[in-house]
Order: sequence, then structure tokens, then C-alpha cells
Amino acid sequence: MAFDYDLFVIGGGSGGVRAARIASGEHGAKVGLAEESRMGGTCVIRGCVPKKLMVFASAFPETFEEARSYGWDLGDALFDWSAFRTRLEAELDRLEGAYRNTLTNAGVTIHDTRATLVDPHRVRLASGEEFTARHILVATGGWPFVPEIPGKELAITSNEMFHLDELPQRALVVGGGFIASEFACILHGLGVEVCQYYRGAQILRGFDDEARGHVATAMQARGIQVHCGTDVMRLEKTHTGIRAIATDGTEREFDLVLYATGRRPNTRDLGLEALGLTLGRHGEIPVDRFSQTAVPSVHAVGDVTGRINLTPVAIREGHAFADTIFGGRATAFDHELVASAVFTQPELGSVGLTEEAAREQEPIEVYSTAFRPMKTAFAGKPDRVMMKLIVSQASRKVLGCHIVAPEAGEMIQLAAIAIRMGATKEDFDRTCAVHPTMSEELVTMRKPTRTA
Repeated sequence: MAFDYDLFVIGGGSGGVRAARIASGEHGAKVGLAEESRMGGTCVIRGCVPKKLMVFASAFPETFEEARSYGWDLGDALFDWSAFRTRLEAELDRLEGAYRNTLTNAGVTIHDTRATLVDPHRVRLASGEEFTARHILVATGGWPFVPEIPGKELAITSNEMFHLDELPQRALVVGGGFIASEFACILHGLGVEVCQYYRGAQILRGFDDEARGHVATAMQARGIQVHCGTDVMRLEKTHTGIRAIATDGTEREFDLVLYATGRRPNTRDLGLEALGLTLGRHGEIPVDRFSQTAVPSVHAVGDVTGRINLTPVAIREGHAFADTIFGGRATAFDHELVASAVFTQPELGSVGLTEEAAREQEPIEVYSTAFRPMKTAFAGKPDRVMMKLIVSQASRKVLGCHIVAPEAGEMIQLAAIAIRMGATKEDFDRTCAVHPTMSEELVTMRKPTRTA
């Protein structure tokens, strides 16, 4: 059978674009790609990139405050949200254009429309036009989830956060994951009075308990009102804002309510079930280690699979898929020891096992320290950073590293290389410290704080 395309990709986010580019540009496949929204997907358009730029913007007030302690007279610093948003939107336009050019230069045919699956080798565009493909890759990412509560239409999600007409004076952030915690810090840094509700016992579930406790304490010390064990029962519109009625019996009014209660795989009405595929509990597409579904010609990468919802993971999965199918090299991305960062203030960087997971696996030693870093201590601030290593008693390998500090994301990337290579605690100890830095503590902790 002659196919219109060797590969048809549904979704123009990081994973789909990488797969399309490698399949076409490096392996010579004929590739089509359909994207119903903006090219670049969640990360570029409504996720990592604009969020990190907002993180940068929100950090300046503390920087200005510290600068005065170092002798700088800065006067009154004022933030212009409209000016920032205009610059931000221009940058997103630029990045979207870069993604389009990357695909076009690689020979990929772009369809700016929604596509669904008709059968294992056929897709249908919103116009009704159909194409056949030897292989179909689903890379439609995730979408914010808002629970069904009365008044849910009054809330916004992270998708809308980058396009607000103006900043609110009072904001409620609902959720305890990294997106919720990051936006709580961003809004607070931009001068908004912030409350965060999370139904669980502590924010940042899944990260090391000691590390996430350190972040929560630091957020509260900065003035963010973090209420754990609390959820919203309903939202009501008032003359002066939005009233949130909470499970703890309180009623408070806000100008903005942001729901960051997780993201779900964006698989609704794609036609997957009609192909005989059984989706996961939240709509995720089950795949094997080579990103192949139970239907041999249909594959999936990125957040839509519910494996690890991180942009670099989606990129590596997409690249591995293209090499496997069109490059003649069976390549599976290894999902172990993937480093991650939470861009709160302070940041949390993490790689490997948490203390809780490691002690369930084997006997361990824990090396942990918390201290006031030189920069902020000089400015008279009480901020403390935390460094933590989890070490196997048997092999002496470092099983996990957790850092809570400014620029923790930058530090954890480097630590991840050593841990990925199987570095032992003694390898860390033999490494000479760079002084004076925060990160030198990673190689100067000689005695374990506890064993388990």
C-alpha cells in the first residue's frame, strides 16, 4: 500500500516537533504534522518558557532589596506588567516562528488544524481531508485539570496566566504541585498578596520530604500564606471579586483564582478508543519502552503518555522514536535518574531517589546541611539553603541529591552527571571545593546526619 506520509505527527509541541524533524531531516522520511493551536506546545507557548521569564521578573524585588545592603541606591523600583507582557508575547511569537522554521527547513509539511485518528494508518483533519501514514505519532501533550466545583468558570488555569490584562491585588492559588507553588512565588514576587490552598499535608508531593518542607517554610517566611489540608468547595462572584468557600470553614475574597491542580493527557476525542486502545485512568496512552502502543503503527511520546511530564523527556522520547522507526537503531530513552527543578523562591533541584524511597529500597546514609549563604547573610536576611545527599551503605553510590537554594536548577544539572555515572560518596569527597560557593557543601559533608 502506498501511503501519503511515512509519518504523521499529531501535536506540535517539543516531543512531536523533535520526532518530526529527526525523522524527516536526518532519516529522509516524508513527514506531516498537525497542530491545532500554536506551534511549540505547552512548554514554549504556555509553560516552561513564559513561566521562567516570569520567574526572572518576579525575582528582581529581592535583588533590589539586597543591592541596597551592598551600597546601591536604586530609588523606587516600579513594575509595569503591561510592558513586560508585551515583551513576553513578542518573545513567544519569535520562538513559535523558530519552531516553524525548524520544521520547514527539515522538509516537514505543516497542517495548522486539529487532526484525529480514523484507523491505524489514517488521520482526518478538521476540514474533513484525510491522509494515510505508515506510522502515526500522538504527541498532543497535557491540558490543565480543574475539578468540578460550583463556580469553576470563575477560575483560570496556567494557560491564561501569561495574558492577564492586569495583575490582581489578591490571588488564590489552588494546588500543591510545582506549577502551583511556582506561580504562588511568581505572583508574590510581583507584589500580589498570595494565598495557596492544597488539600494534602505538604506541598510538592513526590519530592524529598525534607526538601519540600524547606521550600514551604521559605515561602511562608516571604509572606505567602500556604494552607495545607485545605481545598475549595465552591467559588462565588461578588461585586468586588471572587469569594472562595474552603473546606476549613473559611470564606475569603480574591481578585483572581488560579487552579493548578494538575494536568491530564490531552487525548479526548482523538479516536484512540475506536482503534481498540485502552487508555489509562486519566486518559494517558500506554506505550512500551520504544513508545509504541498496542496498535503497532500508532506511537505516542511526551506528557500524553503519563510517564515523566518534563519537556526534555518528551524531546528525548521523540528523538528515540525517530531513530528507532526511521533510523534503523532500536533506541529507548532511559527514564531513570532524570533531574528536575522547581522554580520556586528558593528553587528546588532534585535527581535520583528521595530519602523516603531510598530507605524502602536498602540501608542508606543521609548527608544533609542547611546554612545561611554568604550573599543574603551579608544583606541581613535569614534565608537558609539546604544540600542533601542520599548514599547507599552497601555500594557507597550516591542515590539521590536534593538542593534548595537560589539557582538550584543550575547546580542539580551538574550533580546529575556525576550521579548518572555512578559516583560514590568518596568520589564527591575527593573533589576539591570551589570556594566561596554554596555548592561546595556538596563535597564537604563528611559525616552522615543519620542512617536508615
